[in-house]
Amino acid sequence: MEILDFKSAFSYPFNRAKGMLNILWVFLPIIGWLALLGYTVRIIKEFLDGKFTKLPEMKFGKDLEFGFLMFVKSLPFAIAYSVAMAIVGFISPGLQSIVDFLLSLFVIPILGINFFKKETVGSYFEFGVVKAVFTNLGDYIVAILKSIGLAIIFIIMCVILVGFPALSFTQNIFLADFYRRYVK
Repeated sequence: MEILDFKSAFSYPFNRAKGMLNILWVFLPIIGWLALLGYTVRIIKEFLDGKFTKLPEMKFGKDLEFGFLMFVKSLPFAIAYSVAMAIVGFISPGLQSIVDFLLSLFVIPILGINFFKKETVGSYFEFGVVKAVFTNLGDYIVAILKSIGLAIIFIIMCVILVGFPALSFTQNIFLADFYRRYVK
């Protein structure tokens, strides 16, 4: 399976640059945020299908509804994670920091992509997908490093206001590519 290259990931948001204007919905509290969540999940689903060509058209009403549903479906995992971190933090705040860091790096991203793909509450709890991370640890670390590198470039570009939407819409491009290639 073909691996997404850095140049394609970088150029992705610029292939339909006016699509980056959708980030302006961030200024409409809650409604805009939920619409952007739905839109972002649709983008990741396209990545999972190997579509890295250009930003899709935003469908505000449908994306708002979809974003709201995805938000509601993610609540059980967010609550469970918060409770688990509180318990670990009660035992040892230092241990909580380490566990939170490791889970945020190796578990949460792949579970999030799995959730975006399957759109079910249970998919956030399918811990079997994490096996792909540790079975292909080198490729996963490369995907994380590429994601960080791309984020740094777009953060620098935020100075000219282009980087913020580009960063928002491509932050999971390499992780989605990793998932597409390794999670069956």
